[in-house]
Amino acid sequence: MPFMISFWRSQATSFISSTADFSLYGLLFYLLTVNYVIASALGNIAGAIVSFYLGRNWSFKSQDGNVSKQAIKYAFTSLSSAGINSTCIYLLTENTSLHPTYSKIIIALFVGITFNFFMFRYFVFKK
Repeated sequence: MPFMISFWRSQATSFISSTADFSLYGLLFYLLTVNYVIASALGNIAGAIVSFYLGRNWSFKSQDGNVSKQAIKYAFTSLSSAGINSTCIYLLTENTSLHPTYSKIIIALFVGITFNFFMFRYFVFKK
């Protein structure tokens, strides 16, 4: 699949999966008062599940790949991403006056474009 098509589809997938991520984060952090770092990590996991399905079937059109191998690579990438996101959200929030939700938005955009897209395209869903 051409780079720009997969890039834009990946960004749409990211938006959809981020909606799942932020919804769970908001529920946990605002309604259930779970610590923002834990709420963020759990939101990342929910978003990762949505993202895997859409990435495999639409963004990168990689249904012919071995789903088990893709799932393992995806889990590795998603756990790495969750760690990067959670660490950076903590650092940005604790070292600035930003609210955790604003930190989460900034970090999610940055990590999504600079880490996730390339890992998904060239490692998880490569053909």
